[in-house]
Amino acid sequence: MATLLFRLANVTEEEAWEVRRLLDEHGFDTYETHAGFWRLGVDAIWLRDPAQLDAAREVLERYQAERQARVQQEHADRVAQGDAPTLWRRLWQHPVQMLLVALAVLAMLALTLVPFLGLI
Repeated sequence: MATLLFRLANVTEEEAWEVRRLLDEHGFDTYETHAGFWRLGVDAIWLRDPAQLDAAREVLERYQAERQARVQQEHADRVAQGDAPTLWRRLWQHPVQMLLVALAVLAMLALTLVPFLGLI
């Protein structure tokens, strides 16, 4: 019976591609499922042979530790260079988008609080 090895939900395409390549390089017998149009399924990579599970998980854990260290280093480099995304930088680069988000938040607050303010 197949075993769930790696969920692809909320994973970037780059990371999914790297995981597929890594599993293929190590010779693991896998297949992939997609959630489908109504999102009722599972976006995941499955391992066909349960005997390979421990080795596959070890390879994935090593990869994820390396990826985490690499991404943290890239972020630290961007912070050191002053290129890291911040709220103010995003506001400056996308003022219309930030204004629309702020208006949407205010509209939701108003719709939520108006019934209670009417009771006073």
